[in-house]
Amino acid sequence: MIARAAALLLLLYALCFVLFAFTLGKPAAASLAATDGAVVLTGASGRIEHAIEVMRDRKAKRLLVAGADPAVTKSDIARRLRGNGALVACCVDLGSESVDTRSNAEEAARWLQARRYRSVRLITSDWHMRRAAYEFRKTVGSRVDVVTDGVRSEPSFLTLFGEYNKYLLRRMAVWADL
Repeated sequence: MIARAAALLLLLYALCFVLFAFTLGKPAAASLAATDGAVVLTGASGRIEHAIEVMRDRKAKRLLVAGADPAVTKSDIARRLRGNGALVACCVDLGSESVDTRSNAEEAARWLQARRYRSVRLITSDWHMRRAAYEFRKTVGSRVDVVTDGVRSEPSFLTLFGEYNKYLLRRMAVWADL
């Protein structure tokens, strides 16, 4: 009986992983209305570039780069993203208080509250979106509308497997009120 229950749990775990892997975060629709702000989580390539593109397209008023290294400056980002210096200078804030997805959400919530923003576009890699959106929605609650905008990538099996387990562990920790 115990072996059957364990086998059922293992099968359920594997099926949910397959579902997780085939339903990664998608880019936001081009027709989607602009949000008050945008938050990009640092970590993988293409995220900041996509966030600047969102700003150029006027899909958000202001951008927070959450989890930025404290040594990074706006001029560093402007140099990296040639031709966007004026946009970075006027409309990008660097947040260096956060070190993980959970603290990214907390840092962003303070930023959103200080500006009284009611909507935010969350920008991160497609494989990271489910956990990031979960943390953001849990942190900001219903007072801020969170629009997800996944940056397409080609994650490895290990990246997906690790992210799936982090997501499950976080959901269980919240469920257990830890």
